[in-house]
Amino acid sequence: MEYRNLGASGLRVPFLSFGTGTFGGQGPLFSAWGRSDADEARRLIDICLDAGVNLFDSADVYSNGASEEILGAAIRGRRDKVLISTKMSLPTGEGPHDAGSSRQRLLTSVDAALRRLGTDHIDLLQLHAFDAFTPIEEVLSTLDMLVRAGKLRYVGVSNFAGWQLMKSLAIADRHGWPRYVAHQVYYSLLGRDYEWELMPLARDQGVGALVWSPLGWGRLTGKIRRGQSLPPNSRLHATAQFGPPVREETLYAVVDVLDAIAMETGRTVPQVAIAWLLSRPTIASVIIGARDEAQLRDNLGAVGWSLSADQVKRLDEASAVMPPYPYYPYRIQQGFARLNPPAV
Repeated sequence: MEYRNLGASGLRVPFLSFGTGTFGGQGPLFSAWGRSDADEARRLIDICLDAGVNLFDSADVYSNGASEEILGAAIRGRRDKVLISTKMSLPTGEGPHDAGSSRQRLLTSVDAALRRLGTDHIDLLQLHAFDAFTPIEEVLSTLDMLVRAGKLRYVGVSNFAGWQLMKSLAIADRHGWPRYVAHQVYYSLLGRDYEWELMPLARDQGVGALVWSPLGWGRLTGKIRRGQSLPPNSRLHATAQFGPPVREETLYAVVDVLDAIAMETGRTVPQVAIAWLLSRPTIASVIIGARDEAQLRDNLGAVGWSLSADQVKRLDEASAVMPPYPYYPYRIQQGFARLNPPAV
């Protein structure tokens, strides 16, 4: 396993990290993702650590906190060997302080997460969504308090718009508060929106991307083919409504090229899709998830080799879509590339 710095920070993270959304299996979404208990989670974590994957990502909303509890139980006795990333800010109840990033919510939620995880600190805390009702100064000053108290090591965000992230970074710089060093984002061959604004911002500001759903919400597992019905055991039957939408023709065009490159390289479709992501700028780590040992071992096979320039080009072309305004005007006009060099 190779490692990269997380953004402009000194924290080294593995090319692949493990998402624990499959731990717990509570609720309509997470029960379809997976139902790993502590024993199975411990086995999956054993495999990860043997492969050099030491970053494990969770969230307080994953199975109503059960994911964090199971992760904490599975790493008991080896906390010094792992990095824990978790997220908060999404609603966890109906109360006035059960959502958002207010000082009240963050202080309470961090202590609750520490209890569930069975640890005294979180290596990376990410805000799961932007809170438009709480002043950014309040959010960042609270995170500063938590870092100074030793409860957090690094801070980041997830699913922020460009202006939300940039404004937060500017305010952090103004006051000398901790900067966000990570942005957990959706990015895949079926969803390249990250490239239009967030990737150039990340490159300029030193924010590392942690990629969620690198297989396009389960569509790039190698089980979906043009002209074939959805496999009976696909989780998409239960979860498609919760995930990013994908044009059918884009899906099949990408899968056709993935199939061809998998044949050329002797790799699997998921391995090729993840390898493409690892070649992109600003990507610090790709978060893989697995319901069982076979899935995990297959995903781990995405590292240790590289796609050729021609293979990357073919995947780029198959997955390309016209970006929205204001990113598309003048793209084909002479001189535009000189004024606006691409991030990729």
